[in-house]
Amino acid sequence: MEPLETPGLRAALDAKTAECDALRTELEQTNRGVLALYAELDTQAEQLRQATELKSRFLAYMSHEFRTPIVSIQSIARLLADRVDGPLTEEQARQVRFIQSTTAEFSDMVDDLLDLAKMEAGRIDISPAWFDLVDLFSALRGMFKPVLTNQEVALIFEEPSGLPPLFSDDRKLSQILRNYISNALKFTPRGEVRVSARNEGNGTATFAVADTGIGIPQELQGAVFHDFVQIDSPLQKRFRGTGLGLALSKRLAEALGGSVSFQSEPGKGSVFRATVPMRLKPDRDAAGGPEHG
Repeated sequence: MEPLETPGLRAALDAKTAECDALRTELEQTNRGVLALYAELDTQAEQLRQATELKSRFLAYMSHEFRTPIVSIQSIARLLADRVDGPLTEEQARQVRFIQSTTAEFSDMVDDLLDLAKMEAGRIDISPAWFDLVDLFSALRGMFKPVLTNQEVALIFEEPSGLPPLFSDDRKLSQILRNYISNALKFTPRGEVRVSARNEGNGTATFAVADTGIGIPQELQGAVFHDFVQIDSPLQKRFRGTGLGLALSKRLAEALGGSVSFQSEPGKGSVFRATVPMRLKPDRDAAGGPEHG
């Protein structure tokens, strides 16, 4: 005997069937929309990748093209400054010094742009090795000695006590500190710039560059480590730059497995820090590495 089917039950079933069909159609349309969105996102991601690659390639090519004339100008200026072709008047000597300082600034800009291109292209090479901080600080001291022209500013390197030899990339660490020190000297009209290192006791070391300079306005502090950010001040107008030094320092510290931070108070100065592992890759500690007590 066949089950009885009431008109009300049939109507309810038809309504549910129609509702399921409508839901299925809506889901299919949604899926098509999601697939189209994924395809659009993939296209935009590829366009962004190509744009980034073109920018990095342009920066690299431009940097290399600029390097040759910069070296030529530096060589000619050095010959003039050394009086190879004869004596110079005081005014001529002043102009040669101006050429040398301007070319040095231009060279630093090119180096920053080239480093940025390498970082964005993922081509930065990290070469860890054992080194002593005393040697690193001594090299930095010698590097900045010729540029300390302001007699009212002292550059002080504290003795790195309590720190064993590090296994890291000393060139990258030196570049971070050079950027910190250069900025500190630019924005410290009088007082001191103090470089120090501290063992954090957890396998990391913190390097700090403290100055008694003009400090950084509160509204700019959130963007200090961004690309092309520069402090708007009368001192900034005296120095040309790309605003890349601190951004590169941040990326270099991260490449070394560390991080950066800073504190600043307008009118009182700033402290920029970089904290990095004392052993970049512990699994690569060589048997012949230094023994630590």
